[in-house]
Amino acid sequence: MGPAAATTKEIIMNVAVIGASDKPERFSYQALVLLNQKKHKVFPVHQRIKIIEGQEVYPSIKDIEEPIDTVSMYVAADISTIIAVDILGVKPKRIIFNPGSENPSLAQMAVAQGIIVVNDCTLVMLRAGQF
Repeated sequence: MGPAAATTKEIIMNVAVIGASDKPERFSYQALVLLNQKKHKVFPVHQRIKIIEGQEVYPSIKDIEEPIDTVSMYVAADISTIIAVDILGVKPKRIIFNPGSENPSLAQMAVAQGIIVVNDCTLVMLRAGQF
């Protein structure tokens, strides 16, 4: 790992987790916990859940008033297609499609807008220092 990789690990990001869960066995819940442990500013997004681990949950990504660096997707393509305009509208720098959330059409639209698209697992990326 070179010096650039070490520097990248220290960057604190605003991360929207779409499909956040309040169930500890879910990967989206585990990602919220690990993102918080790594000192990122986390914005859980779910239409019906109000609070997770004491954090406010946003019903939509468009309700978040701060700039979003990374969107971590935990919803299926049919759901992310419905909210694609909202996701792209916040102009994130990067979208991570976790396993099972891949959406090639949304990814193509994102890349066309200069957004970095990653098909990977947020948890693995965090643990490997590649987030």
